[in-house]
Order: sequence, then C-alpha cells, then structure tokens
Amino acid sequence: MNDVLKLEAVGKTYDKTGPAPVAVLDRLDLSVARGEVVALVAPSGAGKSTLLHIAGLLDTPDTGRVLLNGRDMTGLPDRDRTEARRQELGFIYQFHHLLPEFSAAENIILPQLANGVTARDAAARADMLLGHVGLNHRATHRPAQMSGGEQQRVAFCRALANGPSLLLADEPTGNLDPETSDRVFDVLMSLVRETGLSALIATHNHALAARMDRVVRLARS
Repeated sequence: MNDVLKLEAVGKTYDKTGPAPVAVLDRLDLSVARGEVVALVAPSGAGKSTLLHIAGLLDTPDTGRVLLNGRDMTGLPDRDRTEARRQELGFIYQFHHLLPEFSAAENIILPQLANGVTARDAAARADMLLGHVGLNHRATHRPAQMSGGEQQRVAFCRALANGPSLLLADEPTGNLDPETSDRVFDVLMSLVRETGLSALIATHNHALAARMDRVVRLARS
C-alpha cells in the first residue's frame, strides 16, 4: 500500500434542495503516494477548497470514498475522524492562524499536549522543529513580534507537531510578497523532504507548482 491519500469517485453537491444544485466535485479520483509532493492548481470556483476539506476529513463527500493510509474514512463517526485528523494530518493555511497570546514555541507545544505528549517531550520537539526552520531565536516571541514569513514558518512547525503522514496546505505562501514567498516555500519543501512527508499543496503560483513532484489541475464543472 503506497498511497497515503486516495480519493475514489468523490462527488460533492451543494444546495441539493434548491432549484439549481451545484455539483462542485463529480466522480473525482486523486491519490498521493508516500513521500510525494503534489501541487493542486485550480481556478476560483473549481472546488479546490472543497477537495482539501474532504481530504482533510473536515467535510464528507456525497459519493465515493476517502482512504487515509489504506483505511476507509467514509462514514466513520466524528470521534474517529477527529482522532485521524489529529494523528495523521497536518494543516497549513494562507494565513498563519497562530494563537496571538502564546509564543512561537507554545503554539507548537499546545497541539502535542492535546495529543497526550508530555510537556517535556513537546517542548523538545518544538525546539527541534524551530531549529529546522531557523527560528530557535524566536521561540519565546509572540506572533505580533515576528514578520509574516516567520509567522508562517512557525505555522509549518505547528502543522508537523504531531508527526503527521500527510500535509494539506491551502495557498501556504499566498499572503507573502514574492521574495519572502520563495524563501518560505524553500523551507516548507526542505521540511517535507527531511521528514519524509506526503503533501497536497494548493497554489496559484505556477512556478512553485512546477517545483513539486506532480501537478494536478481542477477545472470548473
């Protein structure tokens, strides 16, 4: 079993009771292999966010199956889906969404504590991850004391805090200027490669997409 993520004939329709239902996804197939970094490129309205939400177990498809590490997640109770998200998935968004009242290290420690890791081990992992992205010197700084690029690098570390097998990212550098975007993307790719992660990364930046292993394009239905 080589696929971390596999979507089989996934369909999603909104406003099903309205006069004009909108089929956002229609029998979509997608797989992400172990260690593979896949770029997801799509125009607005093509279903990119819906796809990521379904892949991230934040939404359920109307049809088809979602398999994570070979396990069929379709129809599982919310508790099991929440557990799978916490154990297997890491999320990065366009905006960092760091908790403003906590330091960089604390933002990485908190998800680990929620996952049952001891405070000592969580702090050690936070220190290790911050070292990977060159931010050990910012460990005690709060988000407001860091640049946009630094905040996003901390968000990368938070996404990897619990050692996921799949990283899902939605425009992870879209809120940064081009120069900072390139630098931060280099950090992200380095993290993914060094940790052996699989990743599905949505981006409008075709130059960044070309640097990934494979590009998947969605078209409006």
